[in-house]
Formats: sequence, structure tokens, C-alpha cells
Amino acid sequence: MNYEKSCGAVVYRKFHGNTEILLIKHILSGCWSFPKGHMEEGESEPDTAVRETKEETNIDIVIDDAEFRETVIFNPRRDTCKEVVYFIGRAVSFEAVPQELEISDIRWVEIGSASAALAYDNDRLVLNKAKAYLALSKI
Repeated sequence: MNYEKSCGAVVYRKFHGNTEILLIKHILSGCWSFPKGHMEEGESEPDTAVRETKEETNIDIVIDDAEFRETVIFNPRRDTCKEVVYFIGRAVSFEAVPQELEISDIRWVEIGSASAALAYDNDRLVLNKAKAYLALSKI
């Protein structure tokens, strides 16, 4: 069994009094999800989430609090187990530019509407936990 590990972020911003979530659409799958990618050697999980968000979207983020750490484990292929660790990331820049070879579209979506755009139940579970966390944090 092969093992892969990626890290990403549920990226948010405040916009006209609303909380918006950053979603990306992958070229290969056509599915909407959160920015994420493989860890590089010597890199921490939060550092991977920050780097991958920047690479895929051109958005700079700050990981709000390492207390929010949600893990999803799934099998993308029969012989592969993949772990994805998500953090909460506050956007500090907003000019999104899709990574040319991987991302076909990027959208800011109002947090209450984001679930409908997501393709996977695991992503919806992470989003729901992020919404609860952000509500408790009074962000």
C-alpha cells in the first residue's frame, strides 16, 4: 500500500460583512475543493498549507490557529491511502490567479453556500467543522 500526505486550508475572508470561503476547481476532476498539496521534505503541515494555497491560487494566507486541524483519510486508488490535513487560513491577499496546469477556476463563495459547490462528503464535513470553529471564534 502506498501512502501519500497532503495539507491544505479552508481559506476565508470577510467581505461586506459576510464570511466567504475560497474554492478551487481542479482541471482533471472538474470538482470544487479547497487548496491543498503534497508535503515537501522538512516542511511542517501548516507551512505546506500556506505554500500550496499560494501556488494554486496566488492568495497569501495566515494559519489562524493550529487548534483547528482536521484530517481526512481516503483511498484515491486501490493501492493508495491518502491523508489530507486541513487548517483554517485567513486570506491576507485577495487577487486569485489559478495555477495554470492544475486549477481551472477559483471562487470566493459565501460560507453558507459553499457546501453545495463541494463534490465530496469529506470536504463538506471539513467545511461544517470550519464553519462551527469560525462561529465560535467570532471571526
